[in-house]
Amino acid sequence: MPKDFLKDAKDEYDVVVIGSGLAGLTSANMLARNGHSILLLEQHYKLGGMATWFKRPGGHIFDISLHGFPYGMVKSCRRYWTQEIADSIVQLENIRFDNPMFSLTTNFNRVDFTKLLIEKFNLTPETVEGFFDKSRKMDFQDDQQMTTRQLFDEFFPGREDVIRLLMEPITYANGSTLEDPAISYGIVFSNFMSKGVFTFRGGTDRLIHLMQAELEKNKVDIRIRCDVEKIHCEGGRVSAVEVGGRKIKTQAVVSNANLKQTIFQLVGEEYFDRQFVEDAQAVRLNNSSTQVYMALKPDERIDETTGDLLFSSTAPVFQTDLLLSRDITSRTFSFYYPHTRPEGRQRCLIVSSTNANYDDWAHLPEDEYQVSKKDLVETTLDALDKYVPNIRDRIAHAEASTPRTFQHYTQHVAGASFGTKFEGLKVSFDVPKQIEGLYHAGSVGIIMSGWLGAMNYGRMVAGDVDNLLATGGSRTAASMV
Repeated sequence: MPKDFLKDAKDEYDVVVIGSGLAGLTSANMLARNGHSILLLEQHYKLGGMATWFKRPGGHIFDISLHGFPYGMVKSCRRYWTQEIADSIVQLENIRFDNPMFSLTTNFNRVDFTKLLIEKFNLTPETVEGFFDKSRKMDFQDDQQMTTRQLFDEFFPGREDVIRLLMEPITYANGSTLEDPAISYGIVFSNFMSKGVFTFRGGTDRLIHLMQAELEKNKVDIRIRCDVEKIHCEGGRVSAVEVGGRKIKTQAVVSNANLKQTIFQLVGEEYFDRQFVEDAQAVRLNNSSTQVYMALKPDERIDETTGDLLFSSTAPVFQTDLLLSRDITSRTFSFYYPHTRPEGRQRCLIVSSTNANYDDWAHLPEDEYQVSKKDLVETTLDALDKYVPNIRDRIAHAEASTPRTFQHYTQHVAGASFGTKFEGLKVSFDVPKQIEGLYHAGSVGIIMSGWLGAMNYGRMVAGDVDNLLATGGSRTAASMV
């Protein structure tokens, strides 16, 4: 008889959170701290969404998305989670770039970047400071028509080398392109430029286990393998969720599912205004990605001057279409040294990441799909050999993931790695204006993507839900049990 993952779950909660990405986890934790009864439903068998990991024989633990995030994660983790989590965030010292235009190493903070742009790229201090200041001042009220390309052309006309230096890390961090609104670039870039790039010591598995412990301490009812089928609405407001054949009542729902999945599958467009539906239909999904996960043999080590993050490319210039092409010319290598996981076995790991189009992988016949994955591994090893010589003789394990992999495990529409394009942000914000008690939080609009963006969006939504419950009269009976 199949296990009942909803056994002993109550019939009513103040809030139901659908999905356990960092936005969903943070919303659940903040609301539970404020005394609300919370049911957290996750369709997978692990929490974390894209912030997850997998294990392979031989003691190998691979992080799906760990390197790197801005310093703001320290403050957010301390405020919304625990001091222990915040204290585990450490800086990556060696961010490398290697392409036909230049080769350099930086710690990616404002002081070092300013020096590089002035001394190596021969820009004037006034130009560099002007660019940094304009980027830092950008917010949601700014002109959304200016593209990132137009922003660069204002300060660095004709300088494709400068554009490449400034753009490649942000594209890796959240899927930005030169065609996206400049504010989506400026806000994220300024976050990274404060103090550099950081990562979590101990790996994603330790992070999520610490978060789960905090959720349990705050009495969040966590249920895995619970795939929500329907969000029920009555009289213009949320009334319940349907999961595993059960209907669970609630005053509010926070959906950490994909924005389009939330609107069109979990709720249904008939519950929304026609203009809102048209706006939601027009929202573009962000791109997906491919990864190659490589583990070195137990006694093999990588010289740490190789870098923590390496942005490598053979393309003559930075082009968005080249980044998404199956004919890969640009790869970001994340290097994991033994001190990344000080409590685990001594291993060196490498993960190669490339942006990708879902449609390039989605419809391949199975035999062709498997051949393509093997080719992805082999071509990645060819590219890596320049930086880690004789890599084929030194690895113990290598495997690839594709947009189909992400769609399978996360249920993200089209395997999207960063949710939606920028126009999705307003639609996400407007969801509760359409249906009282329904909120969306997650990787959306580029700014609210990546670890820091998703976590902060979860916190913002938790504040809105808390206000709703505070002004909506008495809490449900469930919160008083």
